[in-house]
Amino acid sequence: MRRLSCLLGLYGFLSLTPAHADPAPHTVRAVASFTVLADVVAHVGGTHVTVTSLVPPDGDPHEFEPTPNDARVLRQADIVFMSGEGLESWFSRLAHAAGYHGTPVIVSNGISLYTPPGGRQAEADPHVWNNVANVIVWANNIRDALVAIDPADADSFRTSAAAYISQLEALDRDIRTRIDTIPANQRRVLTSHDAFGYFGRAYGVTFLAPQGLSTETEASAGDMASLIAQIRANHVTTYFMENATDPRMVRQVAHATGATPGGELYAEALSPPTGPVPDYITMMRHNTDLMLAAMRLH
Repeated sequence: MRRLSCLLGLYGFLSLTPAHADPAPHTVRAVASFTVLADVVAHVGGTHVTVTSLVPPDGDPHEFEPTPNDARVLRQADIVFMSGEGLESWFSRLAHAAGYHGTPVIVSNGISLYTPPGGRQAEADPHVWNNVANVIVWANNIRDALVAIDPADADSFRTSAAAYISQLEALDRDIRTRIDTIPANQRRVLTSHDAFGYFGRAYGVTFLAPQGLSTETEASAGDMASLIAQIRANHVTTYFMENATDPRMVRQVAHATGATPGGELYAEALSPPTGPVPDYITMMRHNTDLMLAAMRLH
């Protein structure tokens, strides 16, 4: 009798299990090079994608030093996203250490690149995301890459991308409208390094910085002297730190010019989730708010 009861119980359990149960939904394991890009991938991928950022929150994507755990994460990835244009100079070392032989998706393909005038750097500026229109290009490239690797969820990716792009378009219009309230001769901002060239070109703001495009390079004494003279001539009264860069040079310039601190800009890294800038759209609004406050003081 006991054996019969066990068999009946087992039969009852099996009868509740469909003969052809649907397979568990597949989740794409995506890796992004840094937090700003990881956030955009997460918005486009939605519930069908998990995203890991190699560079952590508040981390500098220029000077990132990968760890053995980063190699493990890379080996397990279904798809890898990079911005490109020389930003992730460390990636080839990581790929070699991880034995990764895949081809990363370069999301900045198709963007009109900007090269700063003056000849200090001959290379194109890699900080493309500081113009919202360029992140719309990112979103389209990410959508297409996800559709290619997971065609079963293509409709979801297209829907998520369209919704996110609508938010980005509204953000772009809002930044333009707000900056247009500032006279052109007051749109000058002093920050740590040349990370805002695309913002300046798109929205009509001039940025002054002691460092070049990469935080791996240091400004010469001549560069510093020229910048100080430029700041004095243009009556720039406020300077900004960046969350992922060394503040010493910009403080030196500020001391020489009398500029006062205006807050912390997020040029190339998000804050942790509980911080002030947990996502890209919040980052752009935060930076614009601080810049506008400073430009109104000129």
